[in-house]
Amino acid sequence: MSDILVEKSEGVAVVTLNRPQQRNAVTFEMWRGLAELFRDFDKDADVRSVILTGAGSDFSAGADISEFDEIRGGAEESKRYEVAVDAAGDAIYGVSKPTIAAIRGYCLGGAAHLAMSCDFRIAERGAVFGIPAARLSIVYGVSATRKLFSLVGITEAKRILYSANRFGTEDAIRNGFADGVADDVLQAAKERARSMAANAPLSISGAKFILNGCAKGEFDPAEAERLIDEASASHDYAEGRKAFSEKRPPRFLGR
Repeated sequence: MSDILVEKSEGVAVVTLNRPQQRNAVTFEMWRGLAELFRDFDKDADVRSVILTGAGSDFSAGADISEFDEIRGGAEESKRYEVAVDAAGDAIYGVSKPTIAAIRGYCLGGAAHLAMSCDFRIAERGAVFGIPAARLSIVYGVSATRKLFSLVGITEAKRILYSANRFGTEDAIRNGFADGVADDVLQAAKERARSMAANAPLSISGAKFILNGCAKGEFDPAEAERLIDEASASHDYAEGRKAFSEKRPPRFLGR
């Protein structure tokens, strides 16, 4: 049984962390697999949006600490491990398509990094969030901390990291960590994903690049201009104008 499942339908890919007996704790190989998978989505024209979720009752309890003695036992091993974690998070963050985390149960530690790497986070009532790095003498990584700061602000980010306390869905909505609540988070995520999958891929990828650059403070204006020009010269721009004049839904191809 694969630790990561992928299902594609109607332009939406659903990626499921699949270790329910371990609360979907993420192994070193899973971090590496997620990075490769999300990089591949950039090249898959059949995928217009992506949902990340967990099997069973939880999104994920975070990194699989049971393998730390072997995989992350010292400074050099820890650095190698963090490279893999950041590669997974940054692949999700950087994929040119809309991403949604559908969160049930636990979303802790490294799993919070995965969720924060998505564009949107929909949580069920009763979900549990937290970053317990301070209870393990781990410094939460730069990439993950930057994402936390951009979502919740400096004071709330300090509160979450310094205290290592868990917080619930209501607090996640209040502090900006989550942006939606649903009783059936996967269904809600699919509805949102399908609505975005119908829109122009070049518009979304350009907007995502610009917004992510603003959030990171690392903006490449030349690449932004290239994406703007690409969209302006595209088949989809002509199709959008034609569909508008003919009063019908556009049929975008992503080119």
